[in-house]
This record gives sequence, C-alpha cells and structure tokens, in this order.
Amino acid sequence: MNSLPGKTVERLSEYRRTLLACLEEKRNFIFSHHLASRLHITAVQVRRDLMLIGYSSANRKGYDVKELIETIGGILDPDDGMNVAIIGIGNLGRAVAGYFKGKRSKLNLVASFDNDPQKVNKVISGVKCYSYDELEKMIPELNIRIAILTVPADYASEIAEEAVRFGIKGILNFTTKPLNVPSDVFLEEYDMITSLEKVAYFAKENTI
Repeated sequence: MNSLPGKTVERLSEYRRTLLACLEEKRNFIFSHHLASRLHITAVQVRRDLMLIGYSSANRKGYDVKELIETIGGILDPDDGMNVAIIGIGNLGRAVAGYFKGKRSKLNLVASFDNDPQKVNKVISGVKCYSYDELEKMIPELNIRIAILTVPADYASEIAEEAVRFGIKGILNFTTKPLNVPSDVFLEEYDMITSLEKVAYFAKENTI
C-alpha cells in the first residue's frame, strides 16, 4: 500500500478510538453515517477513507466493529511495536505520559529525559527518567524511535537535533518552537495556543 495522506491517517486513528468506544457500549456493528456523525464528518468521507485501506465489507448491519478495529490496527500499528520517549518531564511531560501510557499496545512509552537532577534516575509517571546527557546511549539501547518533545522552547531545536542524530525517526513537538528536521524524520507540531485561538475565533463568531 502506498503511503496514506496525513489527514487520512488522523481520521483512521479517530475511527478506531470511536469504534473502541462502540465496543464498550456493546455495539458490534455501525453504519458509515453513524460513524461519521460521531466525528462531525460526512459518510462519504468515511467510505473513501476505508476504501483507501481496502476495507469495504459493510453488510446490512453496517461495519463489523471488531473487524474494522483490527483492519485499522493493521494499517496504523508497527508490526513489532515502537518505543517512545518523552523529552522534558515537567508538568506538560507528566500530563502527556499519564494520558499516553497504556493507550496503545504497539506504542511503548519506555523512558523520559530531563536535565533536572531531582528527576534523573527516578520513575516519573510510570517511566524511568534519564539525563539529557544519556540521549546518545539510551536512544539506541532502548530502541527508541519516537520522541515527544515537551522541553522549554529555548532548548527545543538543540534537543531535537541531538535526538535525531542518535536515531529518533519521528517527533511530536509540543513546544512553541518550530523545528527543522531531515526529510527522513517525520515531524508533527502541536501548538496549543494556535488551537486555542482557533477555538476562540469561532466561539467569537458564534456569539455575534
């Protein structure tokens, strides 16, 4: 299968999260328009995305929820799992670790890194914290491929460069500092302020 568009990958993740909620509700089948309504998109979009991954086995009862979860997992999840580290285990890093850990069996949060001596060599939010000085050693030793970056913005570029040099292939950047990475490293940047301003803009529009 050719690489999927980024937006399609995002929606597949959202479909799976919604389908897992359906299982908790004891719902075993779902129609495309019901799935679409939960995510505020169109049924046409759902069907297009599922066609892209070669799934079209809807029947009179709709899509088989368990089967579709497995199909999406086969597309999104690394075959042998992938190890993740949080770099910067302050308040935001702790919150991300607490939210993330255990959510996906194929994405393993195995370490955190920080420069605070009070944190180094301690278990924080369920994972051991290492010093920034140990990035070179621990990234290959723990086979870490993804870094979640929650360091202060002033350190973001330097830390990202080091992480990439030592083997990181994907970065989720929670800092306010835009990053430049090599073409063989995937970068996803999340700016909470931009997202909040977007919400505020549309909230303002809806009150006029």
